[in-house]
Formats: sequence, structure tokens, C-alpha cells
Amino acid sequence: MSEQKKKTNIILFSGDYDKAMAAYIIANGAAAYDHDVTIFHTFWGLNALRKDQQVPVKKGFLEKMFGKMMPRGADKMGLSKMNFAGIGPKMIKHVIKKHNAMPLPQLIEMAKEQDIKLVACQMTVDLLGLSKEELMDGIEYAGVAAYLADAEEGNVNLFI
Repeated sequence: MSEQKKKTNIILFSGDYDKAMAAYIIANGAAAYDHDVTIFHTFWGLNALRKDQQVPVKKGFLEKMFGKMMPRGADKMGLSKMNFAGIGPKMIKHVIKKHNAMPLPQLIEMAKEQDIKLVACQMTVDLLGLSKEELMDGIEYAGVAAYLADAEEGNVNLFI
């Protein structure tokens, strides 16, 4: 009788660098322990999936404003505490490098390499006026029903 793989599901709601980093550290750790892992990115958590460079897409006024206010890519996300107008993230990145830890963009790449399922909430993508061209390649798009189906089978379910 074969044992079924454990499942870890994470909702990444936060757009904070440190919280996204924690989500990806947990996800990569769970994958290393042979869990099937899904990270469901919604609202500000979608910023972790945004491409760093600007992508020319046609948008309405509100969608353009959201695009300008939100950080473009994981490396531009602010800290939840002690952001200090952008100085905090520079300090934490220095400490990460000093201690040979992985910064968030590398944690996201590792997640892809470990076949962690990266999902963008389709409803939030639509609400914030994001386009698939602005988000990373190789991710999935789904709604709350798909997340709930994963969560129902989950051994670990986290909201970050």
C-alpha cells in the first residue's frame, strides 16, 4: 500500500517582502520533505509574481494607477515593519547576503525548480487590472474554488 503525499497549501495575501520570503521558505521546505505544495497568490501577494520589467499592455486609467502603485516584482516589495522609505529592504537584503541566505527572487526560482504550484488568483488579477503578460511565465490561474479543493485535501494550510 503506497502512502499518499502530504499536501501543503499557502495563501500569500501579503505584499511584504519578509512575509513573502517566509511563505517561500516554508513552501520550499515542505517540497524538500516531499509534500505537494501550492502557493495561491491573491491581492498584494500577486506582486511576488510580477515581472521586474515594464510590459507594454493596454489598460484603463484605474488599472494603470494600480500598476504604478504596486511594486514590480519580488525584489521591489517593501518590508512589513521598519520599511523606512525603502531603506529597510536594502538593510535586510544586506543581512541576507551576509548570512548566505537566499533572497526572495531566488526562493521563487527554487520553488519553480521543485515543481511547487504557483497560482495567481484570477479574480484578483482581473480586479487589479493585471494581465498575464505582466506576470511570470509558467504559473497557473485559478479561483477560490480551486484553492478550496486543494485546501480540503491539505495537511498544512497557511494564510500569510
